[in-house]
Amino acid sequence: MTRGMLRSTPSRLLLSVLFGLLAPACDGSRAVPPAPFTESTTQPAGEALRLQGRVNDAAGLLDEAAERRLADRLRTLEDRTGHQMVVVTAPSLGGKDIAEYTLDLARRWGIGREGHDDGVVVLVAPGERRVRIEVGRGLEKTLPFAVCYTVIQHDMLPRFTSGDFAGGLDHGTASLIAKLI
Repeated sequence: MTRGMLRSTPSRLLLSVLFGLLAPACDGSRAVPPAPFTESTTQPAGEALRLQGRVNDAAGLLDEAAERRLADRLRTLEDRTGHQMVVVTAPSLGGKDIAEYTLDLARRWGIGREGHDDGVVVLVAPGERRVRIEVGRGLEKTLPFAVCYTVIQHDMLPRFTSGDFAGGLDHGTASLIAKLI
């Protein structure tokens, strides 16, 4: 994956604050049930999360088949369009706001192509019951707030609330990819 320039802008920050008062900005924070964690499949929160591929299941929510399916779908997206998307499950946000946490990961990992800023990070933090889709500037017209919010509310959260994290991520990424291709 190449270095991208995923970043917030003053207008994006203002929109985030305004929408945050009315509804979660590209994040569905109240409906994700806590998930069971196992010591062997989790990584520490925050800075210690390492990019390990297109799917980074630090919270241990996905089985091997689901992880492989998602990774294959994300690879196909990148091969067809050049856009980079990663899925991250975090055992904890370490006390950070989910928007800040997701943006920090995207920047540190360099998601998206430099000069195109076309990265997407889908983050689920089941311990805090939070989910967010962070979109690089180069894709904001294709994946605006309303699209991300709808994907979270209609494709992801209903499955998450029934404990089907793999299904929620599968449907959510499929919807996002359909908009990008």
